[in-house]
Amino acid sequence: MKFKDYPIDAQIRKNLDQLGYKKPTDIQYKSIKPILDGEDVFAIAQTGTGKTAAFAIPLIDKVIKLPMSKRKGVQVLVMVPTRELAAQIGKVFETIGANTNMRVLALFGGKEQDPQIKRITDGIDVLIATPGRMFDLMAQKVLSIKEVRHLVLDEADLMLDLGFADDIKGVLSHLPKKRQTLFFSATISKHIKKLAYDIVRNAIRIQISPKNPISKNVEHAILYVEMDDKRFFLENIVKEYPDFKILVFVRTKVRVGRVLEAMKRVGVTGELLHGELDQEERFQVIKRFAEGENKLLITTDVACRGIDIPGVDFVVNYDLPENPENYVHRCGRTGRGRSRGQAISFCSPDETKLLEEIEEYVGEEIARYDLDIQEYKAILDDTEEGGDDWRALLKKANEEFGEDW
Repeated sequence: MKFKDYPIDAQIRKNLDQLGYKKPTDIQYKSIKPILDGEDVFAIAQTGTGKTAAFAIPLIDKVIKLPMSKRKGVQVLVMVPTRELAAQIGKVFETIGANTNMRVLALFGGKEQDPQIKRITDGIDVLIATPGRMFDLMAQKVLSIKEVRHLVLDEADLMLDLGFADDIKGVLSHLPKKRQTLFFSATISKHIKKLAYDIVRNAIRIQISPKNPISKNVEHAILYVEMDDKRFFLENIVKEYPDFKILVFVRTKVRVGRVLEAMKRVGVTGELLHGELDQEERFQVIKRFAEGENKLLITTDVACRGIDIPGVDFVVNYDLPENPENYVHRCGRTGRGRSRGQAISFCSPDETKLLEEIEEYVGEEIARYDLDIQEYKAILDDTEEGGDDWRALLKKANEEFGEDW
């Protein structure tokens, strides 16, 4: 089945065609018709499978087919855990719904309220919101969600992880009982099931997640590297693939900064991203990386979920994540949709326990990158960090920053 075969508005079909959307992904194929039919949906699908379009396409169709006289308030409410995800989903609704009469607002903190209040006062059909700013404006009597016909909870598992369970339950008291509820999550647990079945009614259950949660579009490998040598191997990868868009995950914001400085010392330019950056600065960093202005982004796990950056060629797990689930989410930043991607993870001797936990979580052994001692040494010798005197620089760096950097 192709998008042109769905009973959706002609302008939506035209927009999808211009965006290069020809054939739905599995989650889209299984979700669009039930949503068009008004069914509640409880969907579990991996990151990168096209979840946003799976609910955006049918909900846009429902909104634009509703006469303006019946749109007296917000018709669609999409609750999300992060500001970045709110902005991203807002963009999806705007592009798929382009040149229609649909009005969209991505609502989140970190921005001035007045322009947001004006947009709400002028009228909106689709609201994508993080809980904090939404409840603020509701408390000020600026925003009402009592007319909502369609509720979407996206990245519900992350919302639970971030402590939004009470917020989710709290918003239900403000919504009409007669509504359509769509529940999307990347993972499933007893807590997710309980929350889902508390809010959906006789839902169509859709599960795309295979037994192995790692995307088949991503080629994975583990490379055993001493902790002190990781930056030399990252330098090698970046310089070997100068045209690749490379996303590097590091354990802490302090280490993010140190890895970036190490790259600068060998002539590699890049940017950093972590949760303590100003919100607008975070958006600009992501925008520059997404558009290819910058091809190396070094980040904490703030970017491992809910951010769809097109064309990421390579994910490097500079540090293995302490939460095994985040390995899957990190690697899901590449190989999205029908694209192919690569993920390589540096594993130092003191991270072998983390590797075991990751492999237990994904249900199989991850391939090892076969590197003999001569090849290993050659990478160290090739570094531009002081030429042959790299060990002296390493000693100096350890004295300045400590051993674990």
